[in-house]
Parts: sequence; C-alpha cells; structure tokens
Amino acid sequence: MTERQPLTRSKIGVLMGGQSSEREVSLKTGEAVYRSLMRSGYDAVAIDVGPALSQTLREQSIEIVFLALHGPGGEDGSVQGFLETLGLPYTGSGVRASAIGMHKVVTKTQLAANAIPVPRGTVVLRGTTATLGRTLTACKLKLPVVVKPASQGSTIGVTIVREPSQWKEALRLAHQYDEEAMVEVFIPGHEVTVSLLGGSDGAVTGLPAVEIVAPDGFYDFSAKYEKGRTQYLCPAPLPAAVSRQIRALAIETYRVLGCGGAARVDFRITPTRKPYVLEINTVPGMTETSLLPMAAGKAGISYDLLTEHILRSALLRAGVGSFRAVR
Repeated sequence: MTERQPLTRSKIGVLMGGQSSEREVSLKTGEAVYRSLMRSGYDAVAIDVGPALSQTLREQSIEIVFLALHGPGGEDGSVQGFLETLGLPYTGSGVRASAIGMHKVVTKTQLAANAIPVPRGTVVLRGTTATLGRTLTACKLKLPVVVKPASQGSTIGVTIVREPSQWKEALRLAHQYDEEAMVEVFIPGHEVTVSLLGGSDGAVTGLPAVEIVAPDGFYDFSAKYEKGRTQYLCPAPLPAAVSRQIRALAIETYRVLGCGGAARVDFRITPTRKPYVLEINTVPGMTETSLLPMAAGKAGISYDLLTEHILRSALLRAGVGSFRAVR
C-alpha cells in the first residue's frame, strides 16, 4: 500500500471479461487494473461479467464500477445504461458517447459533420448483393480497400483487400461480427494513436503520440497482443506541426462525441503528412502491451496514477444527478 490516501473508501468493482470477442484481452486489462487499485490501497474486487451481474454487484456491495470491458456489451453503451439504472457510477464515457464511439459508421458521420477528416467509404449490409466493382464505383474508390465490421475493436474481422479474389471472404468475415461492413479507402503511410485523459475541470490532456510499426504494415489482433511482433515509437517521430495537429484533432474528436475519462484516437497519416481519424476507443486497453499506459509513462504518469486518474471520472459522475455520493 502506498502512503497516499485513496481517493475514495467506497468499494470498487472492476468489471472485466464478458462474452465479446475481446474477452481475453478484457480479462488481462481488468486484472492489471485490479492489482493497481489494490496496490494503491483501494477496496476493490475483480468481477468476471456474466448473466448474474446485477446479483453479483449487490452481493459484493459494489458502490463504484471501474469498467475494463472491451467490445460489444462493454463499451457500446449497454453496460453503461445498465449501471445507470442501478445508480452505480462508472468510469469512462457515458451511454451516448460509448454507443457512438463503438459504431464506426456513426462515429465517422458525426466527425465528418464537424469537419474532422475521416477516410472515404461506404457500408455494405449483410445479405445484400454487393459486387466489388459496383461498390468501388459507387464511392469512387479503388483497390486496396479496408473491409471491417462496423462495431468491433482490436482489429477483429478486418481485411485489407488488395486483390479482387479477396472481396467475398472479406465481406463474409466482417459480416460474421456485424450486419454492417465498412468499406474504406486504404490510406498508406503511418499508423499513429493519441491517448487522452479528461479532467474534472473539463480540460482534456493529450498524451504523447505513439507510432505503430506492425509486421507487414497491418496492425491486426496478433500484432497488437503478441509481445515483440510490433514496434512502438513513443513519442511518434513526427514533425512538431503534425504532432500538434493530431493532438488537436484527437481532443476535438473526444469533445464532439462527448467522451469522459480516458480514450484513444487512432489515425492514419499519409506520406504527405495529412491525418485521418480512423476511430475512437472509449475503453482503452490497460494490458502490459497497451498503448494508453505506454503514452502515460512517457508523460511521467505511472500505471497506478493512471488508474487513479481514470477512477476520478467515476467519482465525478458519483456527485452528479441521481448518483449517490461517494462516502
């Protein structure tokens, strides 16, 4: 236990696991967060989310929830809404921002309406006949294109279609996870991410950007979570003007969507240094290979301090509206 006093004496439930395709990553995030809270002197319990969640929360006398759930059911607004009906404050973004942030099509629509640059593309619904030629012509694209589910994380179900022969399988894979498959222009260049921390005063802090150098240029699931497969450059070796630009775009994305707590905005930056926002993650990973802790560490914020900073978003929510105050 540290000498610092905990921010709250309330009992904290760390929700992790669940049943999404990101279950295993969520368990790693949740376990790391739980250990951090315990090191810092909090009264915390790790909870693997299942059908009896409501009963578990009551039996464990949980007063505050730290969300470590990834994917559908965890960061799409559903568990956030459930917790609000129980009057339990939770970390991170609220129902609306979580739902928008999880759905890449809605995210892009909202960002484009606010003049934030996003890749050109279209949506192919499951069950419709969409030939490659017709799809490319309709949105003025050419190969290669990226095909991905509208509501998934961790690059699950994503294919870079470089040859016409890959088209049908790419759609099949994306539709396996969502009825909507996004088809976007493939943007060559750098993959960069900017992590953000919201403060109680409404200020948003942009952490040092991280450039991701993945094997074969594709930051897929195994490249993300297998140690040693991907190189991370933090801070990203970008011109100062570009670093300032993507930080400003990340903060604007966070604010436009109405996010809270921690978030991470992913970019592609062209060889001519033009950035495009790909998506936002409203429950960023907190595993040993995750990008948020990496960026925070570069900014001088330890893992335990980062966990406490995220916890503050729940404490702020606890004092607002119908949520009961933290004792």
